[in-house]
Amino acid sequence: MGSEDLALVAARFGAALRAAGVPADLGRCERFARAVTVAHPPTLRDLYLCALATLVASQDHVETLRRVFLDMFGPEGMAPGGDDQSAGPPGGHPRTSAVADLLREAARAARAHGGQPEPERPDGGDPDQPPADGTGQRRQLVPLDEAAAEDEQEQASDHTLASAVERLASTDFAELTPAELLMLSGLMRKLTLAVPLRRSRRPRSTPHGRQADLRATLRQARRTGGHPLRLARQAPLLEPRRLVVLCDISGSMEPYARAMLQLLYCAAGGAQAEVFTFATRLTRLTGTLAHARPVVALKEAGQAAPDWLGGTRIGESLAEFNDSYGRRGMARGAVVVIISDGWDTGDPAVLRREMERLSRVAHRIVWVNPRTQSPEYQPLAGGMAAAWPYCDAVVSAHSLHALDDLTAALAHPGRRP
Repeated sequence: MGSEDLALVAARFGAALRAAGVPADLGRCERFARAVTVAHPPTLRDLYLCALATLVASQDHVETLRRVFLDMFGPEGMAPGGDDQSAGPPGGHPRTSAVADLLREAARAARAHGGQPEPERPDGGDPDQPPADGTGQRRQLVPLDEAAAEDEQEQASDHTLASAVERLASTDFAELTPAELLMLSGLMRKLTLAVPLRRSRRPRSTPHGRQADLRATLRQARRTGGHPLRLARQAPLLEPRRLVVLCDISGSMEPYARAMLQLLYCAAGGAQAEVFTFATRLTRLTGTLAHARPVVALKEAGQAAPDWLGGTRIGESLAEFNDSYGRRGMARGAVVVIISDGWDTGDPAVLRREMERLSRVAHRIVWVNPRTQSPEYQPLAGGMAAAWPYCDAVVSAHSLHALDDLTAALAHPGRRP
């Protein structure tokens, strides 16, 4: 009877704590039951101490635990220094009987608190003893399995949440609220922003390389009296190309900019990207996005970019990037991603010239334009028409499902002829 009472007490008490705001999950309830099994608390105060040690992890929840405990089991026996007679005299009844009595009383209190009446005996016997079946044998009572019911509820909640996330995955980023966009972060973490490999100028030592490593051969020859008994070899080192992202944060691109910045934070390979935002000026956000969660990072990005939600001057921003970073080598051999709808308030001739400069040093230019999701889209806007001839790929990436086209364009090894 004691194990059944203990299971009922742990389940009912944990449910009451969760209803009061204490995160007493099934794991903590199991630890509470194990602590009671090991400590054998003879009094309610000892039972409370077991609950305090296993069911709360914050000082803020201690008072809530005490309030729920008193509400369920009552204040009797909670005095810290009182002499409790339920444990029996030192040389009298064993301690286990007191523990069983305590669990039996606690189970009754848990049933009463949860609204479950005491089980009635059809034979009028002791309610603390299991009832007899038709053969006169005592049958085992089956306690209410609240843990299984809670598992089913959690599974149903997870299924509902997964269905909602799948629905949001096909929704345009412009139609998502910030909370809904944050729900997609789990799926974004499954994506990989892989870029093509390039041969590095620094070779690596390998026993099967085609080139002889003279320096390594001479270093090894010092161990054999200056005789090169073994020829060291080396091969070119393959490294991933640099990923550079230029993100338009003007008013028309604001929801897509937030989604792309969250993608760079969550997806594998996005943390190594060089990130810039532009509207009327260029702002580097690589350091801002490297140390914060998506919500905090996006907030800091808005503070770091003085022209967030401003106008758009794509040509002047690209000119600043080419002059300040591109010529220094950041764009050389890199995969450059430009996220913009192409609505440029500047001179299209400036954008055409800067795109030509960028295409000479970059390995590949991928333009992300959410407007291209329409099959009837044509690059008629001045900025998009000027940049179109220099783009290796143009994708929409307007939803989570559409990001597959972006990842495929980034991983493509070739470039335009």
